[in-house]
Amino acid sequence: MGEPKSRDSAASKDDSPTSSAPSTPAAPPLPRQPLSLVQPSQKKKNRPKMFRVFRSVFRSFPIVSPAMCKMPVYPGGLPDIRTPSSSSRKVTGTLFGYRKGKVSLSIQENPKCLPTVIVELAMQTNVLQKEMGSGMVRIALECEKRPEKDKVKLLEEPLWSMFCNGKKTGYGVKREANDEDFHVMELLRPVSMGGGVLPGNSDAEGADGELAYIRAHFERVVGSKDSETLYMLSPEGNNGPELSIFFVRI
Repeated sequence: MGEPKSRDSAASKDDSPTSSAPSTPAAPPLPRQPLSLVQPSQKKKNRPKMFRVFRSVFRSFPIVSPAMCKMPVYPGGLPDIRTPSSSSRKVTGTLFGYRKGKVSLSIQENPKCLPTVIVELAMQTNVLQKEMGSGMVRIALECEKRPEKDKVKLLEEPLWSMFCNGKKTGYGVKREANDEDFHVMELLRPVSMGGGVLPGNSDAEGADGELAYIRAHFERVVGSKDSETLYMLSPEGNNGPELSIFFVRI
């Protein structure tokens, strides 16, 4: 009967130094803010009935060749337009990621909206930061054309070959936004342009893990169904780095 007691007392003696040893608690993760991002606006493409009637009547008119009409001549060449058929609008673009992890690109209608597209790029965040330090970065994302019956919208393509300043770096992958993405976009909701770091997820990257980001307005130029470009817009008078992202089906 005495032997179990001695074992218990020995075990308690062995356990006592461990239980009394001071330990540094892990830093608690930042509390998640309630999601206040809204859905992007759904711009209807349906035109008014009156416009459709007018267009059909207009198309019934005979085509007259204006032989006397002359095009103006520009001494310095054509005006500064990218393509005659291109259309453009401003969007919010965010490049973010852990320094030793892959960088992701988020495209939003504006900082208050949920992301419409997220592409995980084939480049580490710290490598992109070094490239940005050179003053000019050109990222090209290319994919092959599909048969007409299988075509999807350009930014809905799932896989891209990625090139940075002419060098192939791997493949970019379109993915669904996750909780971490929503958390980052929510933290950056008041930010329209700028760069910096955010406290990272200590469970995934360790206590010293930081998430770097660059956010800016981009001019989104749609050249055709198979080509779109994002041109980063810098504030007036700011000689910051130039960044262009090309989406192309070839």
